[in-house]
Amino acid sequence: MSLDPRTLDRFRAVIAEVGRDAVLRERDRRLLHPEIAALVGSGFTAMRVPTDLGGAGATLPELFDLLIELAAADPNLPQALRGHFALVERFLVGGTDRDREWLRRATDGAVFGNAQAEKGSTTTTDARLRRVDGSWRLSGRKFYTTGTLYADYTWTGALDESGERYGAVVPTAADGVEVHDDWTGFGQRLTASGTTVFTDVELADENVYRIRQEPDWYTLDFRLLLHLLLQATMAGIGVTALDETVAFVRGRSRSFGIAGESAPRHDPRVQTVVGELASRVTAVQALVRDVARDYAEVRDRAHADEGERTADYVRLQVRQFQAQQIAVADILAVTSRLFEVGGASAVLSEAGFDRHWRNARTIASHNPAIFRQAAIGDYLLNGTEPETDFRAVESSDLVRA
Repeated sequence: MSLDPRTLDRFRAVIAEVGRDAVLRERDRRLLHPEIAALVGSGFTAMRVPTDLGGAGATLPELFDLLIELAAADPNLPQALRGHFALVERFLVGGTDRDREWLRRATDGAVFGNAQAEKGSTTTTDARLRRVDGSWRLSGRKFYTTGTLYADYTWTGALDESGERYGAVVPTAADGVEVHDDWTGFGQRLTASGTTVFTDVELADENVYRIRQEPDWYTLDFRLLLHLLLQATMAGIGVTALDETVAFVRGRSRSFGIAGESAPRHDPRVQTVVGELASRVTAVQALVRDVARDYAEVRDRAHADEGERTADYVRLQVRQFQAQQIAVADILAVTSRLFEVGGASAVLSEAGFDRHWRNARTIASHNPAIFRQAAIGDYLLNGTEPETDFRAVESSDLVRA
């Protein structure tokens, strides 16, 4: 299915609304509660939910198109909702009755956060789940819990007493849940990507999922959404950086190095820089959209068996890694090179141009591109599948007491 024109107009209207004060919000560090509420109220956060469950039935390419537009309005917003859209996709792919119930909750306005990472030098988790009197008890501390401060539920992981891995959808209003706004990054300041603490939080069976330990396409699908959303956010940063650069140059006159005034927009050197910026931004947008189309086709393709499906997802994962290389290099170049057109006036805080580089640099630090470069080369040269050590698959089968 695809979005009808009235729904698309509604989503674009709310994107314009939430982007209106983005520069001031960034400057004053005002969190995004009203903006998230506006997006939820418009149905934006349920756009991928099927129409028979009350959603808009958007396609994956439509999702990424709109996420680029949302990132252009305010790049904090798509990243704050990154866990939400990823978990919605997980429920869509899972397809069980329990998954469909979570999708209905998204239609009713539920927002999901993500609380997986833990500080420290180990890749194992210290969070624990215990079985107590017919329910589950969760304790642990997570960091980089992006979007959880804005969410009704957050998705987290833990080990049980025997060391088995579980996932849990945790109500953020439950007793024992504390969400701290202690994110101190110099960019993406409003994503509230700080600490979430779980202290003996009681959970029902419906909130807990067992995690299988074999490699499979299922986790690759989840990772693709998470990672490609970052590239869509980078593309949106580039769009606004370019638009603001063009508006800045058009409105300027200067007398530097020559007698009298001159209009920088007529300077071939300034035109060359703007032409470069525009080309890089357009390339990143096109690449994100192309990978999104490939993603949708892999989802929809009839595969002969699970092995063929997994191989298709591995190929798609490598394509996403390649897209990351271009997005990081080009958007960091755009957000740095734009200062060449403005001189000292471009660094004034009221212009806010610095936010573009800070936000892009912060996003680029997720899943460092240098590791992905090596994975691409190893795959092409040796057929090595990327990230096989991390491909533990989360089952959509509900854990019962």
